[in-house]
Amino acid sequence: MSDDSDITGHNEDEFLVAEYALGLLKPDEYAALGARLLTDRALQADLRFWRGRLASLDGQFAETPAPAAVWSKLERRLFPATAKAGFWDSLALWRGLSAAAAAIAVIAIGVNIVTPRPDANAFAAQLVAALNAEGSNVQVVALYNATTGQVRLTALSGDAVPDKDYELWAIEGSNAPKSMGVISISSRNDVKVAPDVLAGFGPGTVLAITLERKGGSPTGAPQGPIVAKGAATQI
Repeated sequence: MSDDSDITGHNEDEFLVAEYALGLLKPDEYAALGARLLTDRALQADLRFWRGRLASLDGQFAETPAPAAVWSKLERRLFPATAKAGFWDSLALWRGLSAAAAAIAVIAIGVNIVTPRPDANAFAAQLVAALNAEGSNVQVVALYNATTGQVRLTALSGDAVPDKDYELWAIEGSNAPKSMGVISISSRNDVKVAPDVLAGFGPGTVLAITLERKGGSPTGAPQGPIVAKGAATQI
């Protein structure tokens, strides 16, 4: 696991643009990247690529009319000078949705540019997974970047537990879970995929998060309850 300072240059930009397309960035990060997108053609190409790839996921879901109350909230968000700032001016909305619903909802809004990135081969094995579980407030979106060999985890919700750690696992088919390390639920995580995990890593691989003792499971196998899980989908 590493923090954002461990990856630099265009690889980091690829992650950020993907999170921008998914709606996972914090407001200040979203605004900063939006400003760069106005003039940076490489970033614009990345955004077209991600929107085109992510749009394919939306075909699995039927259109559903937005509740009437949503329109008034949108108006207050779009025109803050004439209305008091409220719920939609923060990340509270997304934290109240499931990870899967949040990702798909954002993908469905304004996605109409499907021109692929010129260097599409570099993105041949991108994967995304929405991790959640009934009865748990831990909701995480995982994005695998084949260029860097990393999985970026962005938590939509979840609370740190005293004297406990969250641990990430990869489950490939009927094989035993393989630990990908202890992760933080309160910050973004960049997890390097180890060679033994990467050998079978791909669409259908299940990523799971368990709550373990401090420092993670001492046995190399999950000991605590699963608080979130989801299968990787190619995009």
